[in-house]
Amino acid sequence: MKQLLLLVVFISSFNHAQTGYMTTSFNVSLGDLNTKHCEMDSLANALLIYEYGKSHVNQSDYDLVFEYQNKTKILTREGFDEGNISIYLYNSDNKKEKLKNLKAVTYNIENNRIEKMEVSKKDIFEEKYNDNYTIVKFTFPNLKVGSVIAYSYEIRSPFMYKFQPWTFQSDIPTLYSEYNTKVPANFEYNIKLVGGMKLSTNTAELERHCLQGSYGASADCTVSQYIMQNIPAFRKESYMTTRDNYLARIEYELKTFKGFDGTVKNYTKTWDTADKEIRTDPNIGRQLGKSNVVRDLLDDTITNEANPLEKAKKILEYVQNNYVWDETYSLFKDVSIKNLIKEKSGSATEINILLHNLLVENDIDTKPVLISTRENGLPTKIFPVISEFNYLLVQVNINNQQYFLDATDKYLSFGEIPFRCLNQYGRLMDFENSSQWIDITPSNVSYVQIRADLTFDENQDSFTGPITTKRTGYHALNSKKKYFGNPTLYVENLANDFDQLTISDHSITSEGPNDLNFEETYNVTSEVDTSGEKLYLNPFLIKFFEENPFKLEERTYPIDFGYKDTFMYSCSFDLNGQYDILELPKEFNIGLPDKAGTAIFYTRVLEDKIVVFFKLSFNLEIYPANYYVSLKKFMGMIVNCQNNSLIVLKKK
Repeated sequence: MKQLLLLVVFISSFNHAQTGYMTTSFNVSLGDLNTKHCEMDSLANALLIYEYGKSHVNQSDYDLVFEYQNKTKILTREGFDEGNISIYLYNSDNKKEKLKNLKAVTYNIENNRIEKMEVSKKDIFEEKYNDNYTIVKFTFPNLKVGSVIAYSYEIRSPFMYKFQPWTFQSDIPTLYSEYNTKVPANFEYNIKLVGGMKLSTNTAELERHCLQGSYGASADCTVSQYIMQNIPAFRKESYMTTRDNYLARIEYELKTFKGFDGTVKNYTKTWDTADKEIRTDPNIGRQLGKSNVVRDLLDDTITNEANPLEKAKKILEYVQNNYVWDETYSLFKDVSIKNLIKEKSGSATEINILLHNLLVENDIDTKPVLISTRENGLPTKIFPVISEFNYLLVQVNINNQQYFLDATDKYLSFGEIPFRCLNQYGRLMDFENSSQWIDITPSNVSYVQIRADLTFDENQDSFTGPITTKRTGYHALNSKKKYFGNPTLYVENLANDFDQLTISDHSITSEGPNDLNFEETYNVTSEVDTSGEKLYLNPFLIKFFEENPFKLEERTYPIDFGYKDTFMYSCSFDLNGQYDILELPKEFNIGLPDKAGTAIFYTRVLEDKIVVFFKLSFNLEIYPANYYVSLKKFMGMIVNCQNNSLIVLKKK
């Protein structure tokens, strides 16, 4: 019976190896090769079956040793890109990381046998990436749909302050990802888990005397294991910031080193220390204090303005209209207010420091704000990492009201900052007291309001009448840039946007490029087919969303609109006594959970007019990932309403 039981267990294990992925071993099994799909993601082009990493300190030379293993399945021809590997090696101050024991093999099934083809040394290339990085590159040979590629290597690093981070998530799904670390107690790191996905294993144990020093000294080690399983692929979609904000990973920042001889070196600063360094930094602190170079820039109409809010608006407009942004940020590098004034062109940092200095010189309560832009990622809050900031804004306090200002764009209204700056929070630099985190949220409302009043003209077989639109906030900003940049082209593009409408008599009522609102009016003619007995009308002459922007099965990262948003549309159709109403669109009133968004659509018949009203509101700037299913369904209903709503009329 025991022999029979062992045989059954062996057969069961063998069959499993043939029909399923082996997720806990670097060895390539028959199951890895024979399995042709990814159950967790039917759209996957490749699948990371197994990934393993280990970091520890070498006893002999105290180098940081990083070991890595990767086993990936190729599912489609598009997955061949996973066979192009790049390994980055850091170098600084005549020291560099070294790559050792690289081995890479392509596995295929040929004639019911496993065939292996190794990457040869002649096919491994090294190239300089920049002053601090070299890339080692290679491509797996003999790739086919169904191949399994496996590679491993070791990196020896003399840079203990660059402890190897670990990324669990990538552009393909991952079945198993494990990272092991052994950190000596004399190296103290700030460790943070990014991304919001949960670890299946997160353990830490103490190993005594794991690292030996001279004269009998030693250090204990914290031995940690981090495992994450069944990790979905990261796929980009609308309404997100940089992927670096969301990829599940572990990062390390060296805080303190304690030598065996008793010496202590601090690497991570406190905010008090960081504030002092920024205050004396030649590119930030010293430039912020250069008030003497700006004293004669403004004329008397600005400096003599008694109302502080109006004065601040005039100063902002002066900088916007006289200095051109060169499309660079240049925070902490090559910042010169003198050069900006001379050249009339400069970086975002220079332009906004000039704005800051002019406001301060004119007795406006003003402070700089360091931020990281949306494409740069969120800055760390738990300890200062100054290199994570890449942009400088200005905050003013007038009559107990705070405004964020930016002078890089002449179309920005007062209190409005570029969309790239809407990245949740920033660091307000108060050099007299201390810096602090503040939320970066728009002070102005953004919405689109469209009204159409159409009347049926039986002589032309068409509906004609005016359309009036009003846009505020970021909707207005986009329209202002297009219109004031080239009014003729704007009107031409507007006409081309309408397939079945002819527009005429276009005009705007906005005061100028700095106006918070953008308002326009134009007449439209919409020809209709009156040859049949019935007339079908889609009431949405203008559609806010042509298709659903949310297409993923699931989304593991937030939906970041940047700002609260509202869309309103109303249209009246005067039938002019020519038609009877046979059918009106189906009305609805729907909402997201917790009143995070609403949509309402209805029609009313008033004498001989059909009045259509639609309103869509997003009440949050950022929606957590658990809203995704609801948002996707919500937007699907919105798109369906705009594309498929019909008014059915019959000729009298």
